[in-house]
Amino acid sequence: MTNQSTHSGKGWQFWIDRGGTFTDIVARSPEARLMTRKLLSENPEHYADAAVQGIKEILGVPSDQAVPAGLVEVGKMGTTVATNALLERQGDRTVLAATCGFGDALRIGYQTRPRLFDRRIVLPDMLYGAVLEVSERVRADGVVEVPIEIEGARAGLKALFDQGFRAIAVVFMHGYRYPEHERQLCTLARALGFTQVSASHETNPLMKYVSRGDTTVVDAYLSPLLRRYVQQVASELGDARLMFMQSNGGLTNAELFQGKDAILSGPAGGIVGAVRTAVDASFKRIISFDMGGTST
Repeated sequence: MTNQSTHSGKGWQFWIDRGGTFTDIVARSPEARLMTRKLLSENPEHYADAAVQGIKEILGVPSDQAVPAGLVEVGKMGTTVATNALLERQGDRTVLAATCGFGDALRIGYQTRPRLFDRRIVLPDMLYGAVLEVSERVRADGVVEVPIEIEGARAGLKALFDQGFRAIAVVFMHGYRYPEHERQLCTLARALGFTQVSASHETNPLMKYVSRGDTTVVDAYLSPLLRRYVQQVASELGDARLMFMQSNGGLTNAELFQGKDAILSGPAGGIVGAVRTAVDASFKRIISFDMGGTST
């Protein structure tokens, strides 16, 4: 299987489920022959990435070489990289930049009490590691009540950057509709060297502050990790088109894959597959069960 580049027609296609414990690969050759591989997702003594290693094994490409250009047509992947990073708190250190006076709004949340009579309430850990309250305020009708104090924000961002923070979530009051202040802070953060800047008006332009803020923080927290993983895989696959499954069950190009859309990437693939299988078998009502090594 070392001369696959001589095959006529379209190139190889790979469909991959990259879980926390195992990675499963289905390959389709240019002659429509199907093959499978199953590897441990983490095996650093033998390979850097299980998906890439499985592809190379099927193609007969040595582990220390990149896949030749033109050999692979497309790779489509569902992954729990973001899911597991969220569960295990392995995302990047993130700053929450909020309107002054609202730095604790995400911590307070909606004050829901599923167990109303518990005397000891244990709040979940927040994903952000620091809060920067920015002096600014735009009212609901668009009137600028407090202009953004850009120099004060600059000093705060510089101090956080010096502490090692490189990801920031910008969530200002009414920013979903009047985003100018968010844009100004994002521009400043990028100029200071922040490599991941997530703004609420771009990430999740919802009216509700808490929902908008939570999604923006998740995006800032997970996107750097995803970007590194995507770049690692893409660098090994030559000119192949690389696509990832999003939480909504749809595919997107690798360069558009973001943290906010990746939390249920792996589980979504199981749902899509279960529904398609049920339809083919003429079942209209099903219960699907998808158990992995990290989550179920």
